[in-house]
Amino acid sequence: MAKGSLNLKEIEGIHGRTEYRSAVGSARRAVYLMLLLSFIVFLAIALLGIYKEGVDNFAATLASANPWYILLALLIIFSSYSMRYPKWAMYLRRLKVRISGWKSFVIYMSMYSMDITPGRWGRAIVSYTINQLSNVKFAVTFPAVVTDIFTDFLGFAVVTDAMAIIVNRFVVLSLFLTFLLMVPFIFIYVESPFHLVHKIFKKWRRRIEGLRRLDVVFETATFYFKYNKRLGAGSFIYSMAITVPSMMLNGMALYFVMVGFGVPVTPSQIPIVLFIFSSSLVLGMITGIPGTLGVTDAALIGQLQYFYPGHIGLGLASAITIVFRIATVWFVQALGFIAFIYTLRYWKK
Repeated sequence: MAKGSLNLKEIEGIHGRTEYRSAVGSARRAVYLMLLLSFIVFLAIALLGIYKEGVDNFAATLASANPWYILLALLIIFSSYSMRYPKWAMYLRRLKVRISGWKSFVIYMSMYSMDITPGRWGRAIVSYTINQLSNVKFAVTFPAVVTDIFTDFLGFAVVTDAMAIIVNRFVVLSLFLTFLLMVPFIFIYVESPFHLVHKIFKKWRRRIEGLRRLDVVFETATFYFKYNKRLGAGSFIYSMAITVPSMMLNGMALYFVMVGFGVPVTPSQIPIVLFIFSSSLVLGMITGIPGTLGVTDAALIGQLQYFYPGHIGLGLASAITIVFRIATVWFVQALGFIAFIYTLRYWKK
């Protein structure tokens, strides 16, 4: 084997178990870091509310939330994530991966333990779990992880654009932002740009010895495109048919959090609430900040006041944002960690 080349079987099988576990450990440390940063963000939001209303009034605002509506919001969020499971099960069928229903569902939920890693790529942990459970090669299931991330992002974009048109606000800006969000995925799903770059790489690789270190990147990408073809366009359409309604359901959690805080929102205003929810997340996703921390929070606070100027001030907007973000980020993260800990039993010693 030539110097600088890679054993392709190692890419497909992920034999470097120790190295991969080390990578998982790094991902978990990133999650802990984001937990700390999230706390700092929530503290900053609380200080904004305190600055506007004072400590006692802001504390009273937080305490005024109806716990039953908050519980309903949590149940809605769990239902939203659960209803996306069929698309994951469909990916595995297309990739000819056979795992029993319960094991498959728990592995699916464990993905969300890594949702605040950069680009959500920590979700790839499930490919290793599947490899340990059934000896299916890592590269076989990785396209399922990528497609799941992509359809989630696209689901937010579709909801944002549709609601912007319905409420007739920020339509051009919404279309532009969702376009920016989708651009990186063109290179993941269209193979011809990869082949062009690979051809150029091979040319320069012969001249520059150091470029051989990138062999692993291009050879891994080759396997990715090989197995990604098994999913096909039909699975993508099916995924979006599930993802868009689930994203709208997720947005309904914000509706009930607002109701829980006494905001007089009506069913006719649901499109506005869904736009606030989805557009705030799209803004955060474009920045690439893990967990969209800070950006999405600021967008939520700003838009809540913009669309409800007579009912929501800075203090109430801050309280709603804190509760909603804990529900949509850390509640889901906690469910994912519980599932992840459970799936450790599938990892071979």
